[in-house]
Amino acid sequence: MVRRKPRPSVPPAAPAVCPCGSGAAYPECCGRRHSGAAAAPTAEALMRSRYSAFAVRDEGYLLRTWHPETRPPRVDFDPGTRWTGLEILGTTDGSAFHATGTVTFRAHYTDGGRPGVLHERSRFTRVDGAWVYVDGDFVE
Repeated sequence: MVRRKPRPSVPPAAPAVCPCGSGAAYPECCGRRHSGAAAAPTAEALMRSRYSAFAVRDEGYLLRTWHPETRPPRVDFDPGTRWTGLEILGTTDGSAFHATGTVTFRAHYTDGGRPGVLHERSRFTRVDGAWVYVDGDFVE
């Protein structure tokens, strides 16, 4: 029996265009937030970067930007889910001058090839000056 050395796991290639829908290149958009090179200046920017983190499966970023009181121990990514588009429907507060904010959005995906939509109103707050996701309510 010949034993092969395990291959190192290779992270998925970064997308050329940012998944958040800005039209910008991923490294100059949400990629900067994911790497820690830039912080989200608004609740909407954090929402967009978190959507992109789901799309590229960046568990570390998602956990770092989750409020400590509501953060789960880990993020389980469904291998059959592919995030395909984000629509921001509205925001309340959440600017550089606010301590809290909400973002209502539709996140489009396919699950096993079947299309779906997650419609949510998310709540954000600042912790030590940085925007974090608190929780959300599904909108029907």
